[in-house]
Amino acid sequence: MRLGVLDVGSNTVHLLVVDAHLGAQPTPQLSHKSVLRLAEHLDKHGDLVKDGADALVGATLGARRQAAELHCDELLPFATSAVRDARNSPQVLARVKKEAGVDLQVLTGEDEAVLTFLAVRRWFGWSAGRLLCLDIGGGSLELAVGTDEVPEVALSVPLGAGRLTREWLDGDPPSKRSIDQLRGYVAEQLAEPARKLLAVGPPDRVVASSKTFRTLARLAGAAPSSAGPRVPRSLQVNGLRQVLGFISRIPSADLAELDGVSPARAHQTLAGAVVAEQAMQALGVTEFELSPWALREGVILRRLDQLR
Repeated sequence: MRLGVLDVGSNTVHLLVVDAHLGAQPTPQLSHKSVLRLAEHLDKHGDLVKDGADALVGATLGARRQAAELHCDELLPFATSAVRDARNSPQVLARVKKEAGVDLQVLTGEDEAVLTFLAVRRWFGWSAGRLLCLDIGGGSLELAVGTDEVPEVALSVPLGAGRLTREWLDGDPPSKRSIDQLRGYVAEQLAEPARKLLAVGPPDRVVASSKTFRTLARLAGAAPSSAGPRVPRSLQVNGLRQVLGFISRIPSADLAELDGVSPARAHQTLAGAVVAEQAMQALGVTEFELSPWALREGVILRRLDQLR
């Protein structure tokens, strides 16, 4: 069957179309992103402003039509932290349903952690043992750990790269003082989640997913995306620290010109690097392996499992 996954995130509206059936690896047919930066369209009251809602309706309608043109059997639409956090989320969702014909399902942070964990487990397999997974989004950081396909602990912390950039970093590049303050805040926020995750037992493999981690790994010397998803990639503490020191001193416009850095996310990369650094420290690890599969693949796999 052909499935379309519509992911409404803090930065982009991403349509992924795959051919899939139970017991087989989903085969991508199309990946299309619209950069909306919805999280940056929240006003001081926490409402998604009209321009942001208009853009969301337009992007969602376009994605639905594209999925129909590609003869998708099903469209699986979901929204994450930007819509979840908006105070006027019910009104925005009603508009999207009425004007774009798409019934967006809002995932909780824990839902995201569970589905991402499923995708990572399927990618690495049972030989990975106890998996500990991290995924940095625009609005939140998801973490999960376990030995099965359903994690024993699944958590979501408001440590998204976009959120932290807006709330903590001044200037471009930001001052050393604001970076140090961000470090302290992230360390404080990670202390209790790390304790809960490690209480389950020491992980056999620590795996990171998401565009932010892929960007940091590429800047640290990992293989480019053109090498394909099966090439092993990792982010080690020494490389991460070198990347952090470098990107903390250059404007985001210059960073956006580097290979592997998305211009739409360049300004968030530094905050993401701080989260990665503090997560390593809190968890007592020196390396993250990277998974090419994450939340969208988790949604696909869950749907295929339901067909049993």
